[in-house]
Amino acid sequence: MIYSPKSKPDGTIRDWLNYHAEKSPDRICYQFSDNSSDLTWSGLLKKVISISKFLIQLDIKKGESVAICMSNGSNALQIFYAIIYGGFRVTPLNLAAGPAALGHAISHSKCNYILYDDEQSEILSNALEETNANPTTINVKNNTFENIKNNIQFHDLTPDDHALLMYTSGTTGVPKGVIHTHSSLLAGGWTTSVAHELDPNDRALCVLPLYHINGLCVTVMAPLISGGSSVICPKFSSSKFWQDCEKYTITWFSVVPTIISHLLHGKNDPSKIVCKNLRFGRSASAPLAIDTQSNFENRFGVPIIETMGLTETAAQILSNPLPPKQRKIGSPGIAFGNDVKILKDDGSDQLVNIIGEIAVKGPNIMLEYLDNIEATQSTFINGGWLLTGDLGYMDDDGYVFVSGRLKELIIKGGENISPREIDDALYAHKDVIEAAAFAIPCDIYGQRIEAAIRLSINSIASEDEFIELCRSKLGKFKAPDRIYFLDELPKGPSGKIQRIKLLEITN
Repeated sequence: MIYSPKSKPDGTIRDWLNYHAEKSPDRICYQFSDNSSDLTWSGLLKKVISISKFLIQLDIKKGESVAICMSNGSNALQIFYAIIYGGFRVTPLNLAAGPAALGHAISHSKCNYILYDDEQSEILSNALEETNANPTTINVKNNTFENIKNNIQFHDLTPDDHALLMYTSGTTGVPKGVIHTHSSLLAGGWTTSVAHELDPNDRALCVLPLYHINGLCVTVMAPLISGGSSVICPKFSSSKFWQDCEKYTITWFSVVPTIISHLLHGKNDPSKIVCKNLRFGRSASAPLAIDTQSNFENRFGVPIIETMGLTETAAQILSNPLPPKQRKIGSPGIAFGNDVKILKDDGSDQLVNIIGEIAVKGPNIMLEYLDNIEATQSTFINGGWLLTGDLGYMDDDGYVFVSGRLKELIIKGGENISPREIDDALYAHKDVIEAAAFAIPCDIYGQRIEAAIRLSINSIASEDEFIELCRSKLGKFKAPDRIYFLDELPKGPSGKIQRIKLLEITN
């Protein structure tokens, strides 16, 4: 189990846990900001084996889904690894998805067991009311995973066996179940390690939920590959973020644009020691506004590496290189560990500097959508290329610039308008913390543009001011007709703003 930037990792997740426990038994691999005990590789493996044996005793079939309904923490991490180690398919339930979506995941995954903690008992109870499934629920607080038989036999594992079933956010329809194998999940941690040049001395700060592909692959799987470590926080806290970076000697963090914006508009600054230790911050899950990135770097002195990934690709497909190599602000970068190209409408390869759909191919690509042959077939084309559903173009240097989601494209009077253009114009205002443009039906143009924003406290900026700002940057045709001021914009589990819900909220 040797990490090499030149080749994807071999073996299974079980193999990699065994390897680290043997090679570096006393090295700390995961810490927790809630003051739970640190985990070394040998300590983690001991707990994982114990929980795995408990699950095997339940006569769960190899590859069967075992669900987790838990927030970030030591128990969630141990159980995540234990399910996979035992030869089962871990199915993290999205705690922010709502009862109906959770009920769908429980029934669709056909899980017979759900492990949960006290804090999520109500969420789980409400989800179970939305499904006819009747899985056994196990409260991890009341279970020590002891009284294990001596003759427990582990299932044999191969890299092609199922490891993860994670459901998409379902913002444009019913959530789809994405299946990753041991091989593709390890490759997801590998692409992150390669792009960011991670080594055993690096320590990540994880403030994103482990039931989202970003939190899971980037800050959990990457240290498994690189031999580094992560500090896992229950959730993002603007008041504790820089404190945790200093307390745990963090060298990098992975967040989303809304978190970067909240830190930028917050009162707290990192200490000199934090800035010295931090090699970079990482942004993913949604496009990062150019002004937000520039202002963050100017204020805090921490370089932000914009990236791009999907649930279907075990997180990262694109990343900007680390300084002093060239970063292009406004782009999520170039391919690391996989291949990326731009396609025309007919599926043929696109020329450079022309907008088309972004497609990706590589070892980190999902196996399939669970029990959804039609969706799987429509997502894969031409020998394994996966259609991302994102529009963008590639410049002469291979850097990709994302225009927006294909399904979020605004078509006004026959002209395609990317919502991101309007977002970026709004983020140029110093008082804007969150912003998102969206389409509403229109009898004249087919669709017209509106936007919602969240302003910093005590801002006196007006609707007319923002409309005029957009007109000055984009012209009258692309400027929104109306601006809504909200206390908070609706978001998915990673913190990504959900445009489709804005139409419901504002109309």
